Amino acid sequence: MSDNHQGSCLCGAVRFRTNGALRGVVYCHCSQCRKQSGHFYAATNVADADILIEGTESITWYEASSSARRGFCKTCGSLLFWKPRDDAYVSVLAGSFDAPTSLQGQCHIFIGDKGDYYSVDDALPQFEKSTPSIKVPSGE
Repeated sequence: MSDNHQGSCLCGAVRFRTNGALRGVVYCHCSQCRKQSGHFYAATNVADADILIEGTESITWYEASSSARRGFCKTCGSLLFWKPRDDAYVSVLAGSFDAPTSLQGQCHIFIGDKGDYYSVDDALPQFEKSTPSIKVPSGE
């Protein structure tokens, strides 16, 4: 899989390029992700040093908690990023990448908080909260 990817928001005001390894896609079912997106998040992540974001003036950052913020395009509303306050990486919504991505699902987190209107029927690992290898605040 290539370590070079690019993507954007729906209107193109925010574009990004990554040059580094991307984590597998983690599906987050926490209530914050569901309320912001209308369903659940599907995101990978990349080291801060390995992403170049153009159009940062078009990003609105919402402080979702004391430990993380969520970035979206202020023009079209596309959800783009989840950024922890104290770590040097950014989660990028998988759907914002241009195809082909070569991304693959890794696991489901906060499955105990998932919506009651759907089921998770794939064979990926499921975690009630999160896992030690996926650093997220316990309330995210």
